[in-house]
Amino acid sequence: MLNLEVLLAAFGGGLFGAAIGALPAFIFAGIMGLIGISILSCGGTVDILGQVAFGTLFGPHIAFAGGVAAAAYAANKKKLLGVGTDLSSPLMKTRDNTVLIVGGLFGVIGYLINYFYSVVLALQTDTVAMTVFTSGLIARLIFGSTGIFGKYEAKVEGNSGGAHGSVIEKRRFIPDCKSLSLTIVLSLGVGLVISYITDSTQIVNLGFCISAASLLFAQMGFEIPTTHHITMVAGYATIATGSIFIGALFAILSGVLCEIAGMVFNSYNDSHIDPPATAIFILSFVIFVFM
Repeated sequence: MLNLEVLLAAFGGGLFGAAIGALPAFIFAGIMGLIGISILSCGGTVDILGQVAFGTLFGPHIAFAGGVAAAAYAANKKKLLGVGTDLSSPLMKTRDNTVLIVGGLFGVIGYLINYFYSVVLALQTDTVAMTVFTSGLIARLIFGSTGIFGKYEAKVEGNSGGAHGSVIEKRRFIPDCKSLSLTIVLSLGVGLVISYITDSTQIVNLGFCISAASLLFAQMGFEIPTTHHITMVAGYATIATGSIFIGALFAILSGVLCEIAGMVFNSYNDSHIDPPATAIFILSFVIFVFM
């Protein structure tokens, strides 16, 4: 659906996402998603899942993406926020109308991009995740100064990088063995249990909503892992194949791909390009097309 009313609603959703912060908006998507799933499971007909959790109010392509863009603008253009990668701070604290308006505009942009991907092009992928990734790219190009892949400056030991200087820090694009093994173990465990639950309930986005809601504890300051890319991809793969083993395998692939995407896009950067969304849209394409 594409009309003036829905575009105005998307503006409001993006603005609200900026006002409360990108991460809180995403957490609300998870909470409302769980409520929506519960309503549908009990035979209810009110579509909280589609219209609220993934719609114009808390849809990640609208509210989260609006918050991400507004943070980049507030930090890099207005100097009202410490860093453009701050997803937790409610941007209402900036007391700046233009920050909220940027969030609203990117809410509209997110809605239009997702409509283009899902309806016009009919892409076989998770178009919401692809939109979140695309919106992050646009925000960085407009409001950032580090480029898409970040602005790397090597640290040099010696006489200021002269003939006797040596680079003491090299940029990495692949996680080290310790980080990689931890990611694989986490992804395997989470993937197995979510694949089993998905196979039992046939609710593809149940794990995603649980993962998104769990980030409430990250907002509180606890070191909670981000897992919605793991659970979403595990759900897609399990529904497509009926196998929890394939679901767990794709969970691992998503965990590793997210780590790589974070190092590629979010190292030496001044805005946020979402690594979980990157992993979701790439692997959902593989699942939708080849399984």
